[in-house]
Amino acid sequence: MNKENISKTKNFDELLDIKYGKVGIEKRDQFEEKAQYFVISEMLKEARKEANMTQEQLADKIGTKKSYISKIENGKCDIQLSTLYRIFELGLGKRVNLIFS
Repeated sequence: MNKENISKTKNFDELLDIKYGKVGIEKRDQFEEKAQYFVISEMLKEARKEANMTQEQLADKIGTKKSYISKIENGKCDIQLSTLYRIFELGLGKRVNLIFS
């Protein structure tokens, strides 16, 4: 990646194309997956803090361990959709909506 190419970019997608390759290339797909985990972990942290709950309180409420909540919040583990719903809807009282594009 050279600075000349970067300076000519018009948007963030073009920058990602230069750095990680086009969508569908393994390196780009891995980046996109990690970015999604980061977004989910940040949303969880923010929602938990808004609810004035500790990781331990949230874990107790949904029947899991604090260490698992910590791993999710730090993007250190995969999360099943059913667990995501349980955390947000049962644990934090938030509604979860999925959009596929």
